[in-house]
Amino acid sequence: MATSSLPLLSLFLFVTLLHTTSGTTSTGSGACATTPDTGSTLRIIHAFGPCSPLRPAVPFPSWADFLTDQTERDTTRLLFLNSLASTGTGKSFVPVASGKQLLQIPNYIVRGRLGTPAQNLLLAFDTSNDAAWIPCNGCTGCPGGSPWFNPATSTSYHPVPCGSYQCNQVPNPTCYPRAKSCSFNFSYTASSFEAGLGQDSLSLASDTVSSYTFGCLQKVVGNSIPPQGLLGLGRGPLSFLTQTKAIYGSTFSYCLPSFKSLNFSGTLRLGTNGQPKRIKTTPLLMNPHRSSLYYVNMTGIKVGRRTIAIPPSSLAFDPATGAGTVIDSGTMFTQLVRPAYEAMRDEFRRQVKAPVTSLGGFDTCYNGPVTIPAITLLFDGMQVTLPEDNVIIHSTYGTLSCLAMAAAPEGMNAVLNVIANMQQQNHRILFDVPNSRVGFARELCT
Repeated sequence: MATSSLPLLSLFLFVTLLHTTSGTTSTGSGACATTPDTGSTLRIIHAFGPCSPLRPAVPFPSWADFLTDQTERDTTRLLFLNSLASTGTGKSFVPVASGKQLLQIPNYIVRGRLGTPAQNLLLAFDTSNDAAWIPCNGCTGCPGGSPWFNPATSTSYHPVPCGSYQCNQVPNPTCYPRAKSCSFNFSYTASSFEAGLGQDSLSLASDTVSSYTFGCLQKVVGNSIPPQGLLGLGRGPLSFLTQTKAIYGSTFSYCLPSFKSLNFSGTLRLGTNGQPKRIKTTPLLMNPHRSSLYYVNMTGIKVGRRTIAIPPSSLAFDPATGAGTVIDSGTMFTQLVRPAYEAMRDEFRRQVKAPVTSLGGFDTCYNGPVTIPAITLLFDGMQVTLPEDNVIIHSTYGTLSCLAMAAAPEGMNAVLNVIANMQQQNHRILFDVPNSRVGFARELCT
């Protein structure tokens, strides 16, 4: 077991603790039994999958309702990512967007344990986030339905003192004379949060990070936070990667299963061991204003054999404005700036040659069987050809199929192209920060 004592880094992480057994997710069926986590590899499940304990208590009435809900979530997510991409030189903390089940809307979860004795938790991991906040026992306004972390029962928990490095990194730090410990608060639109800064042992698979720094939520006012944890895998100075650099060397990869997957069939692999040796890669780009985002240089898009004409400004990387392309695990459907999306969509429609309808936020849908052209994303040094399952989303009964990509909503000054998790499913995505590269390799994990 690897152990690291890393006292600096304040990563704020939203986490809801679930006292469940680590090997099984209950749905009333043995089909949900899952392989345990081992070594530095964690199993992954989609938050809304059939066996996820975080799936909505009331099922969506229809497939159309599900898609409408997801596109609304992606719209809010895009607002969040564009707020990160805009210029700024402040401390690396995460703005909180308002909206239903909002906080950055991560869609995939892994299992973890916090404290001594360990309290089981579920973490939604997010490549565009450095945050670590945990709903703690007694929190006012935190989401119900799951036990919260109780620092009083953990012998390894301790508050972070005033004047410490960590306290100086959080937004709006406050020190109360009696408590002599660091607190902070943060507001965004209609929501505000208050938390105390603490440290405890965080265990993932077989590894333990001692003195892991997080915000222990005490009060939430406004829209509720989602009932799940958040493992921020961004590359900012306060991220999980920084806190665990001595263990994992700022390297990780994942394979995302379909949201229909019944169990934790995907994997999040932390560290350099076990990573693919032969994999197509493209350079990571650095935005000094928003160092957490994983920027890459997308140079074009092919539909079938045709490379479509896209205005260069729609793909260009520009640190001054935050424009460019990012790889993101928390958005469900790829979002392109409008000129890029419309050029791709129009060529896609031209090659399909069938009557077009729409559904929710999707404007290119077809009734009945159609022949789908391949879509290839072109990057510096790498091409990724997406299989049909990464391009089209089908209705429950297979009668309606939609192009699973969208343009930024009208009226939004979006500058980012976001390669989202549906387009990443059943691929091994490698994030090799020391060597400044990201890689794609086909891998079935559903």
